[in-house]
Amino acid sequence: MPNSQIITQKIIEIRGHKVLLDFDLAELYETSTKVLKQAVRRNINRFPEDFMFELTEEEFQCLRSQIVTSNRGGIRYMPFAFTEQGVAMLSSVLNNERAIEINIAIMRSFVSLRKFALTYEELTKRVTEIEQQFAAPVRLKARVQRFIKHLII
Repeated sequence: MPNSQIITQKIIEIRGHKVLLDFDLAELYETSTKVLKQAVRRNINRFPEDFMFELTEEEFQCLRSQIVTSNRGGIRYMPFAFTEQGVAMLSSVLNNERAIEINIAIMRSFVSLRKFALTYEELTKRVTEIEQQFAAPVRLKARVQRFIKHLII
């Protein structure tokens, strides 16, 4: 089973959602992208827009220029992007032991990312508070220095 760091590196942000792409999921599940997409299409009613969406050509080209180095063998269809809820739904669609194991690891990775984001947000807030506490005295000191300099000249 892949470690959580490998999974976390595959999670990207598109349209404001943290997602995993179909070809990365297929690799994790040790299946082909075609098989994964077929299973999803057979059960499309389980995947509303907030669970899964298809990338636009523009999104895919932008993504490819950023992180995907190969042209993935000439993709015919745009990749599906699965949110955390979509990945959870995949385990019921793929219904095998490997999918269940991988989904557990993926869910843990999403939780880890959320914890990191909250910690980062808390740190940012605290730094801002500290900066605000010291900003007034620093401005006052600058004013006093200017005033003294003005008196001397």
